[in-house]
Amino acid sequence: MIKIKKVSKLYGDKKALDNVSFEVKKGEIFAFIGHNGAGKTTLIKSICGILDFDKGDILIDGHSIKEEPLDCKKKMAYISDDPELYEDMKAISFINFVCDMYDVPTEVRDKNIKRYAEMFGMENELGSEIKSFSHGMKQKVALMAALSHEPKILIMDEPFVGLDPKAIFDMKEVMKDIVKKGGTIFFSTHILDVAEKLCDRVAIVKKGRIVKVGDMKEIRGDKSLEKVFLELEEK
Repeated sequence: MIKIKKVSKLYGDKKALDNVSFEVKKGEIFAFIGHNGAGKTTLIKSICGILDFDKGDILIDGHSIKEEPLDCKKKMAYISDDPELYEDMKAISFINFVCDMYDVPTEVRDKNIKRYAEMFGMENELGSEIKSFSHGMKQKVALMAALSHEPKILIMDEPFVGLDPKAIFDMKEVMKDIVKKGGTIFFSTHILDVAEKLCDRVAIVKKGRIVKVGDMKEIRGDKSLEKVFLELEEK
């Protein structure tokens, strides 16, 4: 569903991404891990068409994000680690605004908004302005907006930041449900034990280069993902 082909991105003389290549398959949960500044957010924003890149290409279900950005964006939802929402809007208005952009039928959006509002304990907050919310509540609004249009591909940058334990549990259950239905999830995280238990495959990035990519069990071997990651960081 996501094919990254020799992608490089420069910021001045610094290579934020250096000839990055790997694939994310349909129906899998894929973790992208690395230390701060390793290139995770740059690649995620490149996949979503938010950032341009200097070399290579990224295909979303066979479509180039450079050549066919609208075709790509129709298939996916992106949730950042610091949700940038229209804060003067009420939560329900923002979610409906996102649904309108994706042409979500009324019966589908109503069903999904009700489901996720109850799941994340937000049913009594939908009529409030987003600017009154905590970071965690804003993250829940972003999640609800993304999930309400039932994307084929869900891309998230540190999705568990700011969420309470119940919301983290619920989010993991949602992720499992999405892939059971044939969807694909690609996300970055610092919570390595969550990635280890939840993900099918993983890529580890260091200084803009992929140093490991593959099946979670193969990457781990007889170690924990945390130990593998720390050993790679020390090299």
